[in-house]
Amino acid sequence: MPLSKATLNDVAALAVLVNTAYRGKESLKGWATEAHLLDGMRIDEETLAAYLNDPDTTILKDTNENGQIEACVYLQVQAQKLYLGMLSVLPHLQAKGIGRKLLQAAEELAKATHCPVISMTVISSRHELISWYERRGYIKTGEVLPFHAETKFGIPRGHIELLVLEKNVE
Repeated sequence: MPLSKATLNDVAALAVLVNTAYRGKESLKGWATEAHLLDGMRIDEETLAAYLNDPDTTILKDTNENGQIEACVYLQVQAQKLYLGMLSVLPHLQAKGIGRKLLQAAEELAKATHCPVISMTVISSRHELISWYERRGYIKTGEVLPFHAETKFGIPRGHIELLVLEKNVE
């Protein structure tokens, strides 16, 4: 099915998807888990609703034939860049091309919103994930950011830094 924009009606399902993809036992069935690095939830419904109420933010969702959301990506226009985050695919569906489909849609949105660059942050110790993005044209900028001070995005089990990756889509 084609990708579509998530709405406030999708908040509960998006929260389940994102938390399942990144945290907890179920996330260990996929290769994108952060469960070994962070405890707690990856996202809550309140934060998702705020994202969806932001006119500069789009969450694209991929649904199956039954209408279940199987994947999503967060995209926010920030000046001349499109910030990409929360790329989430249900663990049992990872490595089947859904993530690449979401990245392609992000590139299309970047061009449509006149953002020549897509930017993202990735946990620096996630070498396999960084390599996956690099194979898709993303480059480390050299910028390193601290992990979020607030714990609503997870409770680090150790020191975590975020690398900034970017891709020029012009």
